[in-house]
Amino acid sequence: MSSWRAGACLLLMHALAACAPETPAPHGTGDAPPPRGASFTDATARTGLRFDHFIGATGQFHFAEIMGSGCALLDYDGDSDLDVYLVQGTQLEPQRPPADPAFAWRGDGPPRDRLYRNDLVETGTLHFTDVTGAALPEESGYGMGAATGDYDNDGDVDLFVTNFGPDVLYRNDDGAFHDVTAVSGLADPRWTTSASWLDYDRDGWLDLVVVAYADFTVATNKRCFHASGKRDYCGPDAYPPLPARLWRNRGDGTFEDATGAAGMDVAYGHGLGVLARDFDGNGWIDVYVANDGDANQLWMNEGGTFTDQALMSGAALSESGKALAGMGVVSSDFDDDGDFDIFVTNLNGETNSLYRNVSDAFFEDATARHGLGLVSLPFTGFGVAWLDADHDADLDLMVVNGDVTMLEAQAGEPHPFRQTSQLYLNDGAGHYGDGSLQAGEVFSSPQVGRGLAAGDVDNDGDIDAIVTNNSGPAKLFLNELTQKGSWLEVRVLDAVRKRDAIGARVRLTLADGKVLTRPVATDGSYLSAGDPRVHLAWPAGTAIRALEVVMPDGRAVKVEGAAPGRIVTVRVATGGATIDQARGGGDSSALAAGVALGVRR
Repeated sequence: MSSWRAGACLLLMHALAACAPETPAPHGTGDAPPPRGASFTDATARTGLRFDHFIGATGQFHFAEIMGSGCALLDYDGDSDLDVYLVQGTQLEPQRPPADPAFAWRGDGPPRDRLYRNDLVETGTLHFTDVTGAALPEESGYGMGAATGDYDNDGDVDLFVTNFGPDVLYRNDDGAFHDVTAVSGLADPRWTTSASWLDYDRDGWLDLVVVAYADFTVATNKRCFHASGKRDYCGPDAYPPLPARLWRNRGDGTFEDATGAAGMDVAYGHGLGVLARDFDGNGWIDVYVANDGDANQLWMNEGGTFTDQALMSGAALSESGKALAGMGVVSSDFDDDGDFDIFVTNLNGETNSLYRNVSDAFFEDATARHGLGLVSLPFTGFGVAWLDADHDADLDLMVVNGDVTMLEAQAGEPHPFRQTSQLYLNDGAGHYGDGSLQAGEVFSSPQVGRGLAAGDVDNDGDIDAIVTNNSGPAKLFLNELTQKGSWLEVRVLDAVRKRDAIGARVRLTLADGKVLTRPVATDGSYLSAGDPRVHLAWPAGTAIRALEVVMPDGRAVKVEGAAPGRIVTVRVATGGATIDQARGGGDSSALAAGVALGVRR
């Protein structure tokens, strides 16, 4: 399709969408049927996960205080269960006392990021042990987010941490992290937020894209006020935006700033969320950035260089042409048409945004049509995940919420930004309804939600979530699905690079013809990194017709021998592939090995 015709079709499509009323879910907007056994419980205390986020508030309303922080799910010790990394704040003005006793630091020693080892495989019981002192160097940054990826291709996952201040790169050496920031060249002193590992130039090494937020410092703090006249946090428009940076991995442990050379040095947008996907299926990884109050950016990869095509593609603004307060972002194939769609969380009063990939990275704002507008209107969304919560072969949405400006009804609280989290359930036809109240008490307890990392924490075949709260406790939302369907979890390893095949996709075809396409990724959400394993679920009794892995360069690998109810590791090499690990859900016994796979070119 020529560019002018594609643009004309897109404008017409947006005009029609803008005139269309919101289509309710079958039982009415905001009224979903009870989940088919999906029930999330707060398993934080009983699993030993003890962490409280510290913002160091002194009453000066420093902008950075209200924005953090995130988390990561990662298997840092290589034992096949997910460990937890939690990002911490610190005191921005050590000379000032806290604004309220509620903001005082009560921990042992200074506040710092924490690493918790999952003891599931070793003991058979889901429990977390704090291994911060043994596995993590001392640090004192004001933390924002985390991104996970094996940047040195040595077979273990490394960790990049963004800060209000210099970022940090931790290299993983057999389960112990070392600060290699100075050697790597990644010590960006600006206020950075989310980050994503990607191989944008297809040289086999993971590069890094990091979004930055606002040109704010403690010294330049401004006085802003709520409509009531009371002091409040400023919004992003009070400070100039900062451009994202693209760091190219040289393959020797160092990185070079490739932002300008790659065409991404456009200085607009208060960046908060970022992810990398191949949106047009051309074998090159693209980048999407959610901006707070500015048009979102869609950096299309044209063979190692990028152009921002968000405006023409339909993924920059709302259907009414308004720039929204983008926070978190997630991408997967919610409508099962084989390409990746985008969901962005926004400020209360705006609604969240669903951008459906119509074809070849041309998007339509389908928020209202799929029932996701009115239900999100009262909330400020941050962390987000697309997950099949109830094993019915379609993707549901989990969103954690928390406000950023004072609310009159809560003005007496020291931190009056609490909101409840939400679970939007997909009815199978792409229509969503708010099923939060039926899915467990975790969705009725107000928190100041920020980060969300989704993954199968207890290896039982359904997806759980780590949720972080601003100036509050981290939570484990454990999915205790009572009517579990068929499921399969696939970890895809690039055997040549010895790491997760970030940028690949897994495609499962069921006997009834339904095709599930899911990305191999850890990025997205808000300031957080999730499970690299791909989770697939469908109703019990439906057989698998085919399972394929599509590598980042477009090469399709047909997988034989993968059975439902298993967690498998597929190792893809140049001339073939093998399943070199397979385990039953919740089974910590030895792994089966050596199942041969065929390759389809």
